[in-house]
Amino acid sequence: MKRKKTKQYRLSFPHMGNYHITFKTFFKALDLEIVIPPPISKQTIELGSRYSPESVCVPFKYNLGNYIQALDRGANLLLQAGGGCRYGYYGEAQKHILENLGYDFEFFKLRNKRNPINIIGDIHKINPKIPFYRVLKAFLLAYFKGRCIEKAEDFLRKNIGFEKKKGQLEKQFKFFLSKLDQAETFTQARQLTKKYLRIFENIPILKPKNLLRVGVVGEFYVVLEPFSNYNIEKFLASKGVEVHRFITLTGLLNHSIFNGIIPNHEVNQYLRHAKPFLKYHIGGHGTDSVGKANELAKKGFDGAIHIKPFGCIPEVNAMPALQNISKKYNFPIIYLSFDAQTSDTGMQTRLEAFYDMLTMKKNATKK
Repeated sequence: MKRKKTKQYRLSFPHMGNYHITFKTFFKALDLEIVIPPPISKQTIELGSRYSPESVCVPFKYNLGNYIQALDRGANLLLQAGGGCRYGYYGEAQKHILENLGYDFEFFKLRNKRNPINIIGDIHKINPKIPFYRVLKAFLLAYFKGRCIEKAEDFLRKNIGFEKKKGQLEKQFKFFLSKLDQAETFTQARQLTKKYLRIFENIPILKPKNLLRVGVVGEFYVVLEPFSNYNIEKFLASKGVEVHRFITLTGLLNHSIFNGIIPNHEVNQYLRHAKPFLKYHIGGHGTDSVGKANELAKKGFDGAIHIKPFGCIPEVNAMPALQNISKKYNFPIIYLSFDAQTSDTGMQTRLEAFYDMLTMKKNATKK
């Protein structure tokens, strides 16, 4: 993409969990003004759904809603990253929809299945006047901040449901995110993370001996964006469940790096964990969902929650294999699909029934 000398870019990107902190860190290196869309809300999905084809998945709709909100805030350069499924083709459709709505902007689409170094090189073209080493350093810092966020979130998922005094962990986590956003060096980010992990560990936690452990698997976006999955992790925590989740942004980047060195490394890793329930890769994160559920069942977890956008083909393909895992290990799995019309009340009712079933199964096993 050639940058116009007379144009001052104001870049924006969709929300996905707390990763806007890492994206912001990266793109600041390009000397661009960053426009962060408002946190995802009902208005976001309403905007996205209003102008989206009915059959597209909710990640498309949430992203489109975020783009509209960002453009209304003055953004004129939008970033979109393709996925390993049909979402990889959505960028052109989103660009066409936004242009028809009358917005004046440029669209920068990251090409899929490429080495991160090449992606950094592409992004560097937005402002080639900036030395490449600065962009590379910013990418590494953003990656490191992503790892810091993931460590803190992992601690919260496993412990927030067992606080002696409710609300302390979440309060400290918000402080942590605010300060990490301002960190400008690796040292600052590392020290902040160590400091707040110690704070988290010093908050009184009371876990029962026979606690419920549940894993969350499924499609990348709805797993990582809490609003899109109706805050499943927070709901489970409120019931006193230890929540485990494995999909992360930095994990995806790690796979991409190794995939660039060893062809099909990512797919082979997924299939190794999914044996004998899958023989071939089924696309997207479907193979990984099967592999992770297989591991959870073998490790004695109490159940798993499989979440996906409505109509997500790779995750639909994963469901027969997941059902076979459930039968073989007597391992409860609940399947949840999300769209713009999904009822939060209905979702909560299903989760409560799943929790009650896990509790009864646990008590019966103890006897």
